[in-house]
Amino acid sequence: MSAHGSSAPATRVAVTAVGVGGSALLMLVALVIVGALGGVSWSTAPTGPDDAVTPAPSLLALTEIPSVYLHLYEQAASRYGLAWTVLAAIGKVECDHGRDSSPACTVEGAVNAAGAGGPMQFLASTWATYGVDADGDGHADRWDPADAIYAAARLLRAAGGPRDYRRSIFAYNHALWYVDEVEGWARRYAASPPSQAEPIGANPGTGPDVLLGGETTTPVRFVAGTRALLDPDDGHVAMIPAGIPAVVQAMLVAGNELQDLPYGPLGHPDPLGATQEDCSSTVNYVLYRAGIRPLAEILKDNPLAQDYVGWGEPGPGRWVTIYATGSPTAHVFIVIAGLRLDTSHDGTDVGPNRSQDGPRWRIFPALPAWAHWTVRHPAGL
Repeated sequence: MSAHGSSAPATRVAVTAVGVGGSALLMLVALVIVGALGGVSWSTAPTGPDDAVTPAPSLLALTEIPSVYLHLYEQAASRYGLAWTVLAAIGKVECDHGRDSSPACTVEGAVNAAGAGGPMQFLASTWATYGVDADGDGHADRWDPADAIYAAARLLRAAGGPRDYRRSIFAYNHALWYVDEVEGWARRYAASPPSQAEPIGANPGTGPDVLLGGETTTPVRFVAGTRALLDPDDGHVAMIPAGIPAVVQAMLVAGNELQDLPYGPLGHPDPLGATQEDCSSTVNYVLYRAGIRPLAEILKDNPLAQDYVGWGEPGPGRWVTIYATGSPTAHVFIVIAGLRLDTSHDGTDVGPNRSQDGPRWRIFPALPAWAHWTVRHPAGL
């Protein structure tokens, strides 16, 4: 949800990772500190389509955005001289293009705890300034998709778009993580992603996901949606869902990097460059690689399986869940976008790696029953 009613934290994990041998894998663009918005000229005069950047929709955009919403994003952006991809990205982050289960997104008159309502999550006070009767029914309604999307475009134009999209997105929601998330989706919607079987590094310039393939020696292959799948031709490769946060994508890349290592204790206390990984050093590596746990913290604490019993937030995460136990044998494994990364496999894997030890992607129909597991997740994931 936006600053018009967000309960999300105003911070976001920076995804900076260093590879197995110490070389850089991934350096997603650092968030630029956005200045105060004082002094912004709030002109609402729209411009024509000649002033707008109008990239063609990517395959992801065409398959993921409902056609009615895609048309509205394009039309509203043209009306206010904006890139439709930015509008679409806000619509994605706010209410998943009107598909979010929250009543505040879809039910006329419903608002969230902060008072925001409608598919673009406007507060009543903000709506009073920027509300638009886009469909000409005589009523500017923030729960109406057409009205809401045109109003969002009007706000973005008034706040600095298209001259400075970061500034205008920040005006929509005063949080840097939000700006980064919106820009990421906007780039995805404007560029054709790689095919499911093609390394992303083979397509330089196609979009932000190219960064994932920059300096890793493991394949980076994409699949539509939000659930990771094993490559049918290589069970050591988790295919990266295009519809998940970048930090979770980085975790899958990290898991792919460990697939050839045998089981062993040599990943302690430093999981980088080790020729073996056990269960806890595997989790340590993935969390470090995605920028979730600093290497200095891992070296200092040397976290073992039992340490993850109380780490993170309780319960399963939306994208990532960690299962840990201290008895009868200490063990930990992690599930990332639906795939389990685990060193344990005897009787707990029916996939292509079921006869292999070491950190591997595992397929299991149910939680391994030999222990009582605590269920935790990294904060925000």
